[in-house]
Amino acid sequence: MTTKHSRALGRQWQWGLMALLLGFAGLASAHQIKAAITTVLFNPRTENIEVMHRFNLHDAEHAVKTLFEKSADILKDPKTQKDFAEYVTQSFALLDAEDQSLPLTLVGFETEGKFFWVYQETAQPPALDGLKIRHDALRELWPSQINTLNVEGNGPLKTLTFTDNVTLLEVEFDGQHH
Repeated sequence: MTTKHSRALGRQWQWGLMALLLGFAGLASAHQIKAAITTVLFNPRTENIEVMHRFNLHDAEHAVKTLFEKSADILKDPKTQKDFAEYVTQSFALLDAEDQSLPLTLVGFETEGKFFWVYQETAQPPALDGLKIRHDALRELWPSQINTLNVEGNGPLKTLTFTDNVTLLEVEFDGQHH
């Protein structure tokens, strides 16, 4: 009976170890996905279009060492943070239906938990039937980079996904501009 009990405990321990190892493998592979999320918000209170980019801090850490210099430190160096924020603003554009660029201003940036945020804004044009959007941040470094963008506050939520060779996507507003 002791032998059966020992074998049962041994099997439980093996299964527990396997589950733990699979969990770590899942964590390791989960971060291999290079992705960023951006929100384009039509704010009725300010009458601005507010843009909030969220990058995984881990990805930003690796990116700055390639984009700028090997010693770049996005965690501790305010200059590196500013440089990365400016890189993001140069990689992102909002265009109106006539392909005129909406002048976005860099409002700020911050590290929050495991994310690096970049904030931009522009005044809402009086009439806007839609937007053409370019979001190339980090895509030249990692071809698998996925930049997902949500447009909120002007009709139903619209989601765009920049993958592969996609460089420009469009949303239409159906005359529901607020």
